[in-house]
Amino acid sequence: MDDVHALDATAQAALVRAGEVSPIELVAAAVARAEASNGELNAIIHPRYEDAVADAAGALPDGPFRGVPFVLKDLDGHAAGLPLHMGTKVLRDHGYVPDVDDTLTERFRRAGLVVIGKTNTPELGLVPSTEPESYGPTRNPWDPTRTAGGSSGGSAAAVAAGIVPMGHAGDGGGSIRIPASACGLVGLKPSRGRVPVGPLVGEAWAGLVSRLAVTRSVRDTAALLDAVAGPSVGDPSWAPPPARPYAEEVGADPGSLRVGWIVDAPDGGASSSPEVAAVVERTASTLAELGHRVEAAAPAALGDPEIVAHFLTCFGVWTARELDRIGEMIGQPVTSDGVEPGTWAVAEMGRSVGGAQYLAGVEGMHRLARRVVAWWEEDGWDLLLTPTMPELPPTLGQFASTPEDPFAGVMRATPIVAFTAAFNITGQPAASLPVGESGGLPVGAQLVAAPGREDVLLRVAAQLEEALPWAGRRPRPGVDA
Repeated sequence: MDDVHALDATAQAALVRAGEVSPIELVAAAVARAEASNGELNAIIHPRYEDAVADAAGALPDGPFRGVPFVLKDLDGHAAGLPLHMGTKVLRDHGYVPDVDDTLTERFRRAGLVVIGKTNTPELGLVPSTEPESYGPTRNPWDPTRTAGGSSGGSAAAVAAGIVPMGHAGDGGGSIRIPASACGLVGLKPSRGRVPVGPLVGEAWAGLVSRLAVTRSVRDTAALLDAVAGPSVGDPSWAPPPARPYAEEVGADPGSLRVGWIVDAPDGGASSSPEVAAVVERTASTLAELGHRVEAAAPAALGDPEIVAHFLTCFGVWTARELDRIGEMIGQPVTSDGVEPGTWAVAEMGRSVGGAQYLAGVEGMHRLARRVVAWWEEDGWDLLLTPTMPELPPTLGQFASTPEDPFAGVMRATPIVAFTAAFNITGQPAASLPVGESGGLPVGAQLVAAPGREDVLLRVAAQLEEALPWAGRRPRPGVDA
């Protein structure tokens, strides 16, 4: 079992199906790795190690990932009997535990995955670094002084460190893609409506939030998407069904596609560091070598300064509503003592927004989305290549808020999400791929496809995985032990 942790989830599941490894052996090995490395990483904050081993010893659903160990993110993942604290002190101190699974958790279990614990997240997922006051920082396995990203940083650290081969993640402005980039993983944000977020809500953040996972391989991402995609009863958004299973897109010939690429944010919100720019430029060259028609180009609408204004108007309202919803969960109002200064300040900003002003912000995002998506649908482009983050993973401690400067964390977050957040607004599928490395740290590049075209994205991602292989890259030995 010493080498099993290096395999992706597809390979681990194949061993189980072949009878070469049992689910209990896989899960026990994951638990042993968690116990050895989580003290430094602080990735898993709600372990269920004994229960996971017991689950693996029992009758598991005969899904595609039967017996494969997995983690749930403690922000999006409602699981009966497991704590749900969303990075907050108030839910932690209240000891809140839901009594039902959400739809996606049910589908993960039906796929045969065995949950060994829940992972750390920033408070309410508001900043792209996982270091909440309630549980402390998650450390990047590649360099423990640096962030593992956020908001799915705990899951990303657990996967990168080899504890589990893939982990649950959610994305409202980059929260799958940014941790994937920071930790050297594959992170796909699916199209709006592809994966259900219910039943507790119909949509999250007016449809900006999508959920899936961070993984080690494109084939894992494709197979997991096959296992969990599809609307649930009453969902307000339904993505069009694929023509065939996503797993069949891995290795399929995409043909010669028209690909635009940039290294700096069109709205001037971020300029990439030389290390990141070099990785994106090399990726663009590789795509050209693969036969794609690659040009320096991007949707002009991405340069519209109204993007940030509309997003921030709604961001405050969503945060205020989230605190109200937490109050409903625990039966008492949330006060400023129960959350971090930055969270409270963002919520207070939201409470000053009237209903008509909020709807104007949503309508503004819809107008922007039409203009951006026209680049794909009307101008004839197939993919956009960008950095995932404009810089290497930042050192920990840069995203804290204080009573004196409550917006410091959000302001530091702004350039980090410069390449990712727009595609939550448009609802397009976008993936971070671990195509490069600089100074011993991973560097991700983002590919964005037209709405509903995960198939195109996965075909080209698989091409890059073969041309720029990343499977052999591992964090430093001290953590990946």
